[in-house]
Amino acid sequence: MVRLGILDYAQIDEGSDAKQALENSVELAQLAESLGFQRFWMAEHHNVPAFACSSPELMMMRIANATKRIRVGSGGVMLPHYSPYKVAENFRMLEATHPGRIDLGIGNTIGTKIVNQALNEKKQGKLNYEQSITDLKVYLNDDAVDDHRFSGISANPVIPTVPQMWVLSTSIKSAKMAAKLGIGYTFGLFPAPGTDKFAVGVKASETYRDEFQPSPFMQKPSVSIAPFVVIAETNQEAEEYAEALDFWLLGKDNFSYVKQYPSVETARAYNYSDEEITTIEENRTRMIVGDPARVKEQLGQLIDEFHADEILLIPLMPGMDVRKRAIELLAGLF
Repeated sequence: MVRLGILDYAQIDEGSDAKQALENSVELAQLAESLGFQRFWMAEHHNVPAFACSSPELMMMRIANATKRIRVGSGGVMLPHYSPYKVAENFRMLEATHPGRIDLGIGNTIGTKIVNQALNEKKQGKLNYEQSITDLKVYLNDDAVDDHRFSGISANPVIPTVPQMWVLSTSIKSAKMAAKLGIGYTFGLFPAPGTDKFAVGVKASETYRDEFQPSPFMQKPSVSIAPFVVIAETNQEAEEYAEALDFWLLGKDNFSYVKQYPSVETARAYNYSDEEITTIEENRTRMIVGDPARVKEQLGQLIDEFHADEILLIPLMPGMDVRKRAIELLAGLF
């Protein structure tokens, strides 16, 4: 049976604030655990006013402390900005305090120009992405060979277990890398619109499985797929909630046009241009919308096409009560 996970954005709803958004994430994780979800991941966003989580590692510790069974992870750490050694230390701390429950999801999105500059001020350059992930594996598993440029260094605390490692990807290239390194593969259906990405994703997942090499981090290949999902008791309700996501995904002013995640009313009050209406139609390829029956049918098709082991669901919907009910409905589908 396919496993379910949640990727949470710590969104700040209209009329709320960042502190409440972070507490909402903890409450959602506890709910997901009670309903049998496999994992709960926190996203990393910088300079997006409506999203409160800029440091998934810190939220992971908070959530892991507040739960007992569910795996807790990053979706993901944007590795080009950071030292692999420091990331390894952070995740060893998490794994040491919550062994067998920590996921290190990795991405390579650098963000807007100003965010990239602020996170990399005075740096001379960035490590090759695959080299950074390879270094992470070395530090997390204490298997540096003598010719590694930092052989002899340890990422403390030194512990006998390792977190699961996952690559968040939209490409066949990254699938081949994940297979070579023996880590999990998550194909993101949400980052960009376009029907062609499904064919890319299916090919990437197939390539990953064919070329997978076991490692201490994962013994067999594991594919997850990550779509936006908008689910409600009825199709009409779901379509209404999707209007908020439609508006949000326009990404106006680098997602700074509104300072909180919009309500349906705010989305409806906006005067859309013809170009924006076209963009909204294209963006619907990034999401699954409907009542439980429709959502289950759409997810089932994706699972079959990708031969997915897991679905990482992103319920980016307006209002905490709405998201809680969405998670309850999703739990009942499988």
